[in-house]
Parts: sequence; structure tokens; C-alpha cells
Amino acid sequence: MQISMRFSPPEHSPDPIKPEIKPAVLPSTDAFRELETLIGLQEVKRTLAEVAAFTLIQEKRRQLQLKADATMLHMVFKGNPGTGKTTVARILGRVFNEIGVLSKGHLVEAERADLVGEYIGHTAMKTKEMLKKAMGGILFVDEAYTLAQGGEKDFGKEAIATLVKAMEDYRDNLVVILAGYSLEMQRFLTSNPGLRSRFPIQIDFGDYDCEELFQIALQIYSQRDYELSNRGRWKLREILNQFTKNHHPHSGNARYVRNLVEKSIRLQALRIIDKEPITRRDLLTIEDWDIPDPASIR
Repeated sequence: MQISMRFSPPEHSPDPIKPEIKPAVLPSTDAFRELETLIGLQEVKRTLAEVAAFTLIQEKRRQLQLKADATMLHMVFKGNPGTGKTTVARILGRVFNEIGVLSKGHLVEAERADLVGEYIGHTAMKTKEMLKKAMGGILFVDEAYTLAQGGEKDFGKEAIATLVKAMEDYRDNLVVILAGYSLEMQRFLTSNPGLRSRFPIQIDFGDYDCEELFQIALQIYSQRDYELSNRGRWKLREILNQFTKNHHPHSGNARYVRNLVEKSIRLQALRIIDKEPITRRDLLTIEDWDIPDPASIR
């Protein structure tokens, strides 16, 4: 694979010799380009660029008979809902496939109910079935901390043990990503000292700010061949400004924006359905009165 890496000194760095890696140029694949189109997530993108670079360089070292570190790519994604964890995991599977780490690169999503059984032996069977589906790709376990929230007789611990064994046995063709709220995931990793060392890559997904949410909305509109009028842009920005100031941490982030955009499109359709004739401009434009009441968005 051809790898293109640019280095440039930080604008305000006291040491002009120290390079700053630009994640956008590592490597040039369809999946990495898709990752770069995501709004925000700069630290996430940088970390994933580091992971990809490390993986490729270790393979190059092996080819030249140099010592190479074992590639352990199991990860923990920590953050509130709607911060891009599942989206990034899906793209990451394709990245690892394109650079030769995973044979398929698909994503299998799982939660506690998919892994934990109701009687002795059932949990190992269910967990192994999910692992089999994920082989060659990524097993993404959402709200993973729920596996450790039961009592002594809870079968969640058996699911964890089965996952850990598979992570060691199939690490050359399987990546496990555990995801969930930041605080709960921190407690989860602390409760099981052996887990932390098996997940060397831990990535924090922060909440989006107002401008990032606004850009996400514009991107969704553009992808669907809609555009906001000037008044519509102003109203949307005001709504998102209030949302970022007052929202509950679990209220959705980008999911909230997606729901808002989708409702505005439905309201636009309702507004123009009886218009005659319906022009191209009518079909394209979302007006300020199409933007819904924030209280109606969940």
C-alpha cells in the first residue's frame, strides 16, 4: 500500500523541529477519506491515524526482519450517545480491512442480551456465536459495562471471560471494541484489573459544540439535496446554541440534530404539498418555519 504522510510544525510551537502529524493524509483509502468527512472528532481521528500508522510500520519492520511489536487493536470507546462511536467503529473496520489487518472489516453490533444467557453454559454459547459472526471484523459491544453490573451469580462475568479468551486467540483477525458512557466504562475497567491491559487503546468521544452540530446539520441537508434559507440557518443556529447550553448529557448530540433535520424535511413537505406548481426551489429550500419546535424533538 502506498502511504502518504505529511508533517508540518504546529503554528505556535516553541520547537519548530517537532512535527505534527496530520491524520487526514494517513493512508489514502476510501475509509480514511470517509472518516475525514465526519464533523469534529479531531482527537479521535488523530488517535486512529496513530493506530493505523503503527500497524503498517510494524508490518514493514517484520518484512525487513526487524523487531516488531505485537499488534493489539482492541479498544474502548467512551462517550455520550450520538457522539459518533458506532459510526467510527463501522468506518474503522473498513480501514483495517483496507490496510490488511482484518480479512473482512465488517461490524457486528452486540449488547448484553446478545451475549448473556439465562442458564449455565448458555452465555458461552451465545457469546461464541457473536464472536463467530464478527470474525474477520469488529465486534462492537455497546453499553459494555452492563456485563459487570449483576451480582455474583450473574452470567455477565462468563461473557467477559469468553470475550477475553477470544481476543487473545484471534487477535490477528478480530478486533473487540467495548463502548459506553465515560464514567460507567471507567468503573467497569477498574472493577476488572485484567481488562484494562487488554484494551490498550481507549478513546474519549466528547460532546459536539454548537458549531459542530450546525455543520453536521448542513452536511445532512446537503447529502439529501436540501438547503437552508438564510432565516432557516439563523433559526437552526439559535436552537443548537440553546441545546448545547442546556441539554442533558444523554440527550443525543448528533442524533438530536438528525432527528431535527428529518422533522424539518417532513414539515417542508407538508408545507408545499398543495402548492401548484412546485418548483425546484420549493423542493430544495428549508425555510425557518420548517424548523420544528425544539420541544418536539427527542
